[in-house]
Amino acid sequence: MRYQTEFLLSAMDAYQFPASTAPEIAFLGRSNVGKSSLLNALVGEKAAKVSSTPGRTRAINFFALGEEGQTGRHKLVFADLPGYGYAKISKSISETWPDFIDPYLANREQLKLCVCLVDSNIPAQSSDKQLIEWLRHAGRDFAVVGTKVDKQSGNTRTRNLAALKRDLGLDDLMFLSAKTGYGLKELWKRVEDAAGLTGK
Repeated sequence: MRYQTEFLLSAMDAYQFPASTAPEIAFLGRSNVGKSSLLNALVGEKAAKVSSTPGRTRAINFFALGEEGQTGRHKLVFADLPGYGYAKISKSISETWPDFIDPYLANREQLKLCVCLVDSNIPAQSSDKQLIEWLRHAGRDFAVVGTKVDKQSGNTRTRNLAALKRDLGLDDLMFLSAKTGYGLKELWKRVEDAAGLTGK
């Protein structure tokens, strides 16, 4: 919206996590849920690489967001986590994920919100349910977002939203489209509220 984006680093171990003390927002979801497209729509530029093959992200990619013209002064950090649940990812790679993902989600003090992305066009997946339960158990603040809503009519959207809320055990779930911008303003408000940036 009103931030400029700077790629910080890719981390595959806890010791590689950035030293920035800015509030962090993590983005999680299955590999074909449209995570990179959403990140790019949020920041208004192609910060995250969109791959034609799901499951390409192997590391946690960190992006710093700051006010235009103020390089190095970070207001926010976005953390793009590897996707999960994609069958073609090699077992050797997926087995190493907990080595750095679990410590990040469980212990990272800067982490203020986990944005969990689910595909609004399909029923709730068991991997999505497991992630939400894990975050609840860990006591993490999270928001669940249904992506690709531009592919639905109004009636279908209403039905799918109700079904996902029911199946995921949620009272609140946002729908949005990276393609049309639907719902982005609402998500930005959730992000800035969690990061303590509202009114700043």
